Amino acid sequence: MAERRMFAKTIIDSDAFLDMPLTTQALYFHLSMRADDEGFINNPKKIQRMLGCTDDDSRLLIAKQFLLPFDSGVLVVKHWRIHNYIQRDRSKDTMYQNERKMLLVNPDKSYELTNVDTDCIQNGYKMDTSCIQETETLDTQVRLGKVRLGKDREIYMRHQYGAYKNVLLTDDEYEKLKKEFADYEQRIERLSEYMASTGKTYKSHLATIRSWARRDKKAAGAETLKAVDELADFIERGGKDA
Repeated sequence: MAERRMFAKTIIDSDAFLDMPLTTQALYFHLSMRADDEGFINNPKKIQRMLGCTDDDSRLLIAKQFLLPFDSGVLVVKHWRIHNYIQRDRSKDTMYQNERKMLLVNPDKSYELTNVDTDCIQNGYKMDTSCIQETETLDTQVRLGKVRLGKDREIYMRHQYGAYKNVLLTDDEYEKLKKEFADYEQRIERLSEYMASTGKTYKSHLATIRSWARRDKKAAGAETLKAVDELADFIERGGKDA
């Protein structure tokens, strides 16, 4: 089996991929690195536990069709043939031939499931007990920035903002910034530049911008009080410099 694995930037630089949480992206990379020469993985749960990822990360990769699931528990990387080209004399056929027969290779080289019920997610990654195709489809939810994963749980997708594309905000957080700060764009750019120059990271960029705003307001208040005190002292001296 070939040891090297490659990733196509057309896939991993897409908004659909970059909008996912970093843990989900990391799981995708590790699963792809451990896939066989045709993109099949037989131990996704083990790799998931090893990384400290959750079932929600797996569900999201399946929901956005970066992974295709089989009833046997095996997964396949949908864009495997886009990522990797392995010479025939170095490639080893997958041992999961039954699953391989369920796949069609599209003209763009991506895999597509055939002869199976693709309306529902199978193999323990099922979203609640319902199919993906609902009134509001999962794909629509992803585009709107909200995906329900498991019972009464939701993941809100974050989008990249700032000159360095490192300020991550959900649609709801972005709208809150716009309402709270008239100069919200400048505040986003300030945080983006600071993180890029220092390498610092924050759990919540909305909370960080708010915290900085409170700090700035407090500092401005202190400067105002200092100016008032200096003016009062100047008046007491009869308007003369010391």
